[in-house]
Amino acid sequence: MSTLEKIDVAGLRVDKALFEAVRDEFAPETGIDAETVWTTLAHIVRDFGPKLTSLLQKRDRLQADIDNWLASKDTPPTPSEWRDFLTRIGYLDKRPGDFQVSTEHVHEEIAQLAGPQLVVPVDNARYALNAANARWGSLYDALYGTDLIAEAPGYERGNSYNPKRGDLVIAEGRRILDQHFPLAEGSHADVIHYSIDRTGTLAKMTAERESGAATALAQGDQFAGFREHEGGLTNILLKKNGLHVDLCFDGTTPAGAADKASVSDIMVESALTTIMDCEDSVASVNAADKLLVYRNWLGLMRGDLVETFVKGGETIKRALLPNRTYLAPDGNELQLNALSRMLVRHVGAHITTDAVLDASGAEIAETFLDAVITVLAAVHKIRREGDEASVYIVKPKQHGAEEVRLAVQVFELIEQRYGLARNCLKIGIMDEERRTTLNLAACIHAARERLIFINTGFLDRTGDEIHTSMEAGPMLPKPEIKSARWMLGYEDWNVDTGLASGMSGRAQIGKGMWAMPDEMRAMVETKVAHPKSGASCAWVPSPTAATLHALHYLEVDVAARQAELASRTQVDIDELLYPPLLGDRTLTSEEIQRELDNNAQGILGYVVRWVEQGVGCSKVPDIDNVGLMEDRATLRISSQHIANWLHHGLVNDQQVIETMQRMAEVVDGQNQSDANYRNMAPDFESSIAFQAALELVFAGRKQPNGYTEHILIKRRREFLARET
Repeated sequence: MSTLEKIDVAGLRVDKALFEAVRDEFAPETGIDAETVWTTLAHIVRDFGPKLTSLLQKRDRLQADIDNWLASKDTPPTPSEWRDFLTRIGYLDKRPGDFQVSTEHVHEEIAQLAGPQLVVPVDNARYALNAANARWGSLYDALYGTDLIAEAPGYERGNSYNPKRGDLVIAEGRRILDQHFPLAEGSHADVIHYSIDRTGTLAKMTAERESGAATALAQGDQFAGFREHEGGLTNILLKKNGLHVDLCFDGTTPAGAADKASVSDIMVESALTTIMDCEDSVASVNAADKLLVYRNWLGLMRGDLVETFVKGGETIKRALLPNRTYLAPDGNELQLNALSRMLVRHVGAHITTDAVLDASGAEIAETFLDAVITVLAAVHKIRREGDEASVYIVKPKQHGAEEVRLAVQVFELIEQRYGLARNCLKIGIMDEERRTTLNLAACIHAARERLIFINTGFLDRTGDEIHTSMEAGPMLPKPEIKSARWMLGYEDWNVDTGLASGMSGRAQIGKGMWAMPDEMRAMVETKVAHPKSGASCAWVPSPTAATLHALHYLEVDVAARQAELASRTQVDIDELLYPPLLGDRTLTSEEIQRELDNNAQGILGYVVRWVEQGVGCSKVPDIDNVGLMEDRATLRISSQHIANWLHHGLVNDQQVIETMQRMAEVVDGQNQSDANYRNMAPDFESSIAFQAALELVFAGRKQPNGYTEHILIKRRREFLARET
């Protein structure tokens, strides 16, 4: 229980700072008084709290039934046995008949367009602003600053502009233009001058080649607009598959001066959408943490969030960018969004918060608080946009259609109490739990008037697969699970179910994260598989990655691809009922230790920053010093994997402890340049982070659904208490 000062209101005990912020910052100019906020929350806690508790208890009961059933079997169950059993215990919902989602008033970035999606911790204002502003990205910067351009001798990035490397960037930029915006004759590499020709009020792009011949775009409708300044052409806007590309002209820049057509950059419409995350990428353990999360989201919704920081000795001020203005080919003004369309992801239903206590003094469900406060903040945006405005809320860690229906009921109540239009609160369903996957059609049906998003996610989904089937036997090594039978079926099942439910043209079908932010060449070579799979968005770890991944959506017409896939034979549910078991295969002691080392090092590298620095998402070097984007989803799979091997005797307690100690020394070495870092070794007993890592593994089998939050929050609070 929190010891911070509380205010009694509507039968709740609310953190004083949060209470005052709602009164003085959030509620003004919304038309909603602060008292309504707290009476709404009290109503939700009173009417829906017991139902949520019952649903969480049902999760535990179902898992206990599965554990007992699996433990009683001599061999792993067949898919038909799984189906019969899961139906009998009420795990499988009745699949709804044919239906179509009917969500209305959805912005085109979510409903019609396909492109990259960022996920960013909203407690970090700088990151949140960078993500919001990542709607447009510099292709030249993305090529110059990553391994897309090899650092051969003489072509290094260096600390200042390298003209030789710049020439390779310019050449690659021209190749990309040829690929997606070909000229009627010749190549963009031959162009020495771009211009705008006018016939009356109509304009078109013309390109003069080195031969002196003029040409135009092979597809004239790809020309979308232009900008001029003081009579000179500054920008040409192109368009393909709904995405825009902006050719920028400025002969005074290093790239523009080196380019025979004075092209200084190629700006690519990149992160169409961003999930502002209150969940897996955030380390929020108390009322002060929550208030920071909420204030940043408020600033994004009001449009006034600003962050000032020092970089390279220079003070930089970051704010939200204004819209981009062009002249369309018909001479009319064309305005394009400069900002990524923002969604907000709430925490899972199993987490409680000390920011608000109920009448008995118990912490309330944090997801309820997220709902009333994030929506209140978004009302500022609703008031600007009018009656057809929408708030996009991603709900994680839901188990089956009953939990989706509860979320819908909470949204309905908030709309009524806040005076908002019916169904203006939209819902994104994260398909990351086994029970949601198997019941995905029923989950979509439960939210069919509000649905704007489903996705797949290897990490959390695998963590839940391991935990659910813990008693069935030891699992495959973690890297091999990505190509296991159930995983391949899961990826297609998600798309098939979404398309059959009428999501194409109405909602996003998403795919998971590329976890290696420094490995952009590999991403460009492989992540095109996501739009080819029928996904209209996929997660990337940075604005730079979004710009490069956007090239895949120029290459693949996702709407056309979805139309093709809609006629294929849908995946059978049996494909999802093959847990990634090791089976009769025998691993060598070296293979087992290598897998244990990898898991232990990843757990420690993430947990030490979470517990002792309050960092919920960061680039953590793996055992080979490759930087990986880590959040609680990666922690869940790694801790569950070790717990599974422990349970089935592939490793033992002492081996795990010794491995953790050895890997702690490795992690300490990887963080030696961080002045705020505290070594875990050699005093392991006093290191709260190290003890948290051990607890995540040794208590992992008993954690509800294998979630890590309860242990992380407890240990973070323990660390903060010790520091004060």
